[in-house]
Amino acid sequence: MTDWLGKPYYSLDAYLKKTFGEKVYKLSLDGGMTCPNRDGTCGDRGCIFCSAGGSGDFAGDRNKSIPEQIREQKSLLQQKRPVHKFIAYFQAYTNTYAPVEYLEKIFREAISDEEVVVLSIGTRPDCLGEEVLSLLEELNRIKPVWVELGLQTMHEKTAQYIRRGYPLSCFEQAVNELHRRGIPVIVHTILGLPGEGQEEVFATMDYLNGLSISGIKLQLLHVLKNTDLAADYAAGKFEVLEQEAYLTLVIDCLRRLRPDLVIHRVTGDGPGDLLIAPTWSQAKRTVLNELHHRMKEEHAYQGQLLDEEKGGNTPWLNHPLRYTNWLFSTCCRMWIFRCQIHRFRILSWKKSTRTTFISRRR
Repeated sequence: MTDWLGKPYYSLDAYLKKTFGEKVYKLSLDGGMTCPNRDGTCGDRGCIFCSAGGSGDFAGDRNKSIPEQIREQKSLLQQKRPVHKFIAYFQAYTNTYAPVEYLEKIFREAISDEEVVVLSIGTRPDCLGEEVLSLLEELNRIKPVWVELGLQTMHEKTAQYIRRGYPLSCFEQAVNELHRRGIPVIVHTILGLPGEGQEEVFATMDYLNGLSISGIKLQLLHVLKNTDLAADYAAGKFEVLEQEAYLTLVIDCLRRLRPDLVIHRVTGDGPGDLLIAPTWSQAKRTVLNELHHRMKEEHAYQGQLLDEEKGGNTPWLNHPLRYTNWLFSTCCRMWIFRCQIHRFRILSWKKSTRTTFISRRR
């Protein structure tokens, strides 16, 4: 029986609470690296959507050591609420794009903190050489290591437009090598990329269903200031998704995805000082609430289409919203039953009254 802690999809929060027994918080770290798509190795302008911060705009100060960044971010979180467990998330730029000796130093510094329970590393599939893979395998024996890969799309035409800088075959090889070493892979995808419609997005979801990955991020396309994507947006070359259209797309993606995949993200909130569009994404809590409301109303859940393909209608007991639906249907049946009882009493009373009236007339 699926237990997603009341949500219609397998959220990261549910996974962490089931695995570690409580809520776990991310510490976004900056390891001081760059990217081969920026330093001239395979490009010098970066991905078309990427900010100057290398998609690490919420990360710590790269001028400070990893222990310092961890202490500062832990302190900020612990001032607001009691927090005991953390994910050390190397987010900015490409976090395996450095000599392996340096990588080992900063990664060991991160996992040496007793309250850090997971090491999560954002990187590119073309920056996972044999030495790096061996290091990650070794660290994974100490504490869980996750590798996050920015695929964004499976379509080569779109990949060229966004300047991803590596072919799909490179991504597949990296996923296979990581899986062979027992290292979970989380894949980043972007919904609403220029030139991609519903069919292209669904093809990417179906493609990922067939790979040995553990999780996925469904990221809304953000247009940020000082990016080449912003120039195309200003020129009217594409439009961003409105909230309703985005939620519909996310729900349809979740219905297609395998139920064992952990959903690490279903939206995003770009930096307020950089975000050009869509501005509605800044109300992240409102967007999430609306998503959950719509999925409940539509009886939608992760893996629904796969269930339907296996054997028609999904068995009621396997439905993630089974209790809510059971309670609602039970209440309806009770209400109908009470109405029928009430109607029976009224008819009985009318019959009794009529009989009394006739007998009196006689």
